[in-house]
Amino acid sequence: MPLAPLLADAAASDRARAVFDDIRRTRGSDYVNNIWRALANDPAQLEMTWAQVKQVMAPGALDPLTKELIYIAVSAVNNCAYCLHTHTHAARAKGMTDAMHAELLQVIALASQTNRLAIALQVPTDDRYRAPPACAPVRSRD
Repeated sequence: MPLAPLLADAAASDRARAVFDDIRRTRGSDYVNNIWRALANDPAQLEMTWAQVKQVMAPGALDPLTKELIYIAVSAVNNCAYCLHTHTHAARAKGMTDAMHAELLQVIALASQTNRLAIALQVPTDDRYRAPPACAPVRSRD
């Protein structure tokens, strides 16, 4: 059972309905996910979160599928069933295959295991990895 009501359009404020309309327009769909309906109880939080999602998940240096795969990995670590379901669905819509999903889960499992081992053993970071490597220059999205 949700801890906040999932507001239907008719029960949402004008501010929340404006965000719902933008979600529909941006995604080219009539569907508004439950997360947005829950956040509609606080229109300011809804606006802020939706704006951040539009910015961060937009195509950029990382392609949209890679962003969804990262979202799945973080959601698995954070044990967020909602995000696991919605972002797995989104990743499949962006081209994730069953083989890619299986390999992603292997990477998540390996990283979780080796992270815990390094933490448990308090392994010091090698000096060569302490300084950030030189990266390619950041390109503007504009």
